[in-house]
Amino acid sequence: MRLVFAAVIAALFSITTAFAQAPSPAALKDLAPTGKLRAAINFGNPVLAQKGPGGEPHGVSAELAAGLAKALGVPLDYVKFEAAGKVFEALAKGEVDVGFIAIEPKRAAEVTFSSPYVIIEGTYMVRKDSPLKNVEDVDKPGIKIAVGLGSVYDLYLTRTLKHATLVHAKVGGASAGIPVFLDQHLDTAAGVREALDAYAKDHPDMRVMKGAFEEIRQAMGTQKNKPAGAAYVHAFVETMKANGMVADALKRSGQKAPVAPAEK
Repeated sequence: MRLVFAAVIAALFSITTAFAQAPSPAALKDLAPTGKLRAAINFGNPVLAQKGPGGEPHGVSAELAAGLAKALGVPLDYVKFEAAGKVFEALAKGEVDVGFIAIEPKRAAEVTFSSPYVIIEGTYMVRKDSPLKNVEDVDKPGIKIAVGLGSVYDLYLTRTLKHATLVHAKVGGASAGIPVFLDQHLDTAAGVREALDAYAKDHPDMRVMKGAFEEIRQAMGTQKNKPAGAAYVHAFVETMKANGMVADALKRSGQKAPVAPAEK
C-alpha cells in the first residue's frame, strides 16, 4: 500500500510539472466556485474508481481529479457516488464541479464533455448454454436484457434497440443488471466488459460475448454554460493522455482498458 501511495504522489508531482497552463480567473470561477474542486467519483464503474481500505477513492478518475485540483491550486473534495446516473444528476444541478461519466447525447444537453480519456466496451453476459452467441443475436423479439438504470449503456440500448426488451435494475452501475438477470431468469445482462468478465471468472456457468454493442467513451464532464472551465478541462485531459499519466493510473489500479486517442 505504501508503494502504491508513493507512486500516486510521484504521479501527482509529474502532473503539476507537466500541465503548466495556469487557469484564467474565468476558468477558476467555473471549476471551483466554492473555492475547492468538488469532483464526483463513480464507484459503480470499477475501471474508473476503486475503494481503498477506508473507502477513499483510488484509480484513474481519482488521480485525474487530484491532478486537476493541483493544477487549479485549490483543495479537492471527493463526492462519492455508486452510479453514473447519480453523477450526471449532481453535475447538471451544479452540486459538483467535475464528474467522470461517459459521453452520451442525452447527457450532452446538460453537461459539457472533455475529449475521452479511456475507452471501455459495453457488451452482454449470458449463460454458458445460451443460444445467443454474438451481440448481433440479441436484438430479437422476445429477448429480455437486464440493464442498470440510467447507465450509459441503458441510454444507448434504449435509443438503438428495435426488438429486444430492456428490464431495468433499480440502480445503475457497470454490473447492476446481473442480479435482475439471475433473479428473473432473463436472456442476458448488459454491462461494462470488465465488470462482466470479473463476474464470469468466478461463475463458470456464465460467459461474456467477445463483441461489443457500444464503445463507451469515458470523459470528464463540467456543468453546461461554463466555457472557460470546459476548455481548461479539455486541455488538461489531452495533456494527461499525452504524457502517459492516464495509462500509468490505469496500470496502477490493475485496469487494462485502452487510453483514448488524442483529439484536438
